[in-house]
Amino acid sequence: MSNSILIVEDETKLASLLIDYFKLTEYEPFHIDNGNDVIEWVKENNPKAILLDIMLPGKDGIDICKEIRQFSNVPILMVTAKVDEIDRLIGLELGADDYICKPFSPREVVARVKAVLRRTTQMQGAINVSLTLDEYQLIASYHGKDVSLTSVEFQLLKPLVDKPGRIFTREQLMENMYSDNRIVSNRTIDSHIKKLRKKLTKISEDIDFIQSVYGTGYRLILE
Repeated sequence: MSNSILIVEDETKLASLLIDYFKLTEYEPFHIDNGNDVIEWVKENNPKAILLDIMLPGKDGIDICKEIRQFSNVPILMVTAKVDEIDRLIGLELGADDYICKPFSPREVVARVKAVLRRTTQMQGAINVSLTLDEYQLIASYHGKDVSLTSVEFQLLKPLVDKPGRIFTREQLMENMYSDNRIVSNRTIDSHIKKLRKKLTKISEDIDFIQSVYGTGYRLILE
């Protein structure tokens, strides 16, 4: 279902309204009203994007987002009635692509989903043309120039390249780098990032691909 939009919302009237609006687009809406049913559905159907309410029966949206990010980079737009900056930061740390605060206009929601999908497609296309990774040789390439990476450096860079523009927390990068769940300090992650940046200057002196996001983590930026 490559053109499907998953709406995870327990308010029936609101979900029905969103479904009606998405039916007027090129996307096919699907609705789930219980958090416990989301993960299995996403794994089986691979939606184009997910509208994910935070407050749900069963598993809440925060836990769902965190689980999805362990196996998928599907764009996620968190829906919440809470508007303070702490909730927005939580969403960013979990890998959400955008936020929508209730009450909202269904037309705006559709527009926001389209904007996220447009941005994601454009950014992935641009980065795939310029910066690529060879997982078999542990090499990063940029316009014909190569640089060799260690296994840890490769695992650190891969999620950033797979999802350019998305902010990854140190904890998320740590989980990707070390599958044995070892305890690693933030200072260790920062040290690896510093070495990785230095290596990447060998293939592009003018671009600092990895951008620090104060108080949160890192993201890959484009030219």
